[in-house]
Amino acid sequence: MVEVAHRIIEDSGDIPNNPRLPLILYRNALTLATDDPDDDVQRAFRANGWSDGWRGQVIFPYHHYHAGAHEAVGIARGRATLQFGGPGGPVFEVEAGDAALIPAGVGHCRLDDEPGLSAVGAYPPGQRPDLKREGETAREAIREAVRKTPLPATDPVTGAGGPVFELWRRGRATA
Repeated sequence: MVEVAHRIIEDSGDIPNNPRLPLILYRNALTLATDDPDDDVQRAFRANGWSDGWRGQVIFPYHHYHAGAHEAVGIARGRATLQFGGPGGPVFEVEAGDAALIPAGVGHCRLDDEPGLSAVGAYPPGQRPDLKREGETAREAIREAVRKTPLPATDPVTGAGGPVFELWRRGRATA
């Protein structure tokens, strides 16, 4: 059964995070039914309109974020300890079949180095990851880029409806 958790991550000073759009974690959300789980995750994201990402890689072991793109990350193999929002931010354990939807501006970092992790990333149409590191200069311009990043048309895991519509669109409408 799919479990969804979400959390707003406020500006940390060195990482803008996103005070309007929550980080969304999907537990047991991806069906890994073939001998190529990376392809399973990539196909699931692509079926929901998310692509132009990466596959078979690990998540960077340093705090980083994307100012102009929302990022979906699906765990295809293994497990990992991820931190969101920068040093001092919330820490989550993820494993194969889990996914995270990381709003533009939200820092993320892999804390462990357990072998066997394989993850897949994807982005909404027209968005590309602009890698930014903790403490990046031009802070106001970066915060403005985060605010202006368009909402995706679909949820990367559920497609139409789902957490993007329930949490992000509703949050944007009332903010």
